[in-house]
Amino acid sequence: MPRMDDATLAEFLRQPHIGVIATLKRDGSPYTVPVWWLWKDGALWLTGTYNRVWCKHLLRDPRASLCIEATEPVAGHVEFDGVVEALHPDSFDIWPITRELVEKYVGRGDPARQPQVEAFFANMRTEPRLLFRLRPIVRRAIDMRVYRGKRADREFQQRAGG
Repeated sequence: MPRMDDATLAEFLRQPHIGVIATLKRDGSPYTVPVWWLWKDGALWLTGTYNRVWCKHLLRDPRASLCIEATEPVAGHVEFDGVVEALHPDSFDIWPITRELVEKYVGRGDPARQPQVEAFFANMRTEPRLLFRLRPIVRRAIDMRVYRGKRADREFQQRAGG
């Protein structure tokens, strides 16, 4: 599969694509939920509240996988597997990174959206919030613009007339 080059990956990670995080339930089965994420300083940052199911999972078992899919502006698939570190507001200033997440997803680089950013961020500050830092152990990044499928898939499609 064609790996995503570094410049394409950097651009992909700047975009406000929704990710899906997989955590582990007590019985070891996976649990998935869509999340906002921020790539910064070689790690993925996620914010949640103490009462969210996925946050409870990560507090109990820090293993996680984050999958990000997009079709535009760069069609790609990026996945990070790793272990998260929970960062609590009593020992880490969670708000600067939380604000960056709001800027990324609510502001979307548009100064006209600043009132929405301020309102959303103000609401977040009223919640029992924490941050998770996922340091990737494994990364998969596929540039779907040049992906042509595995050879067996291509051969099957040719035989099938597709």
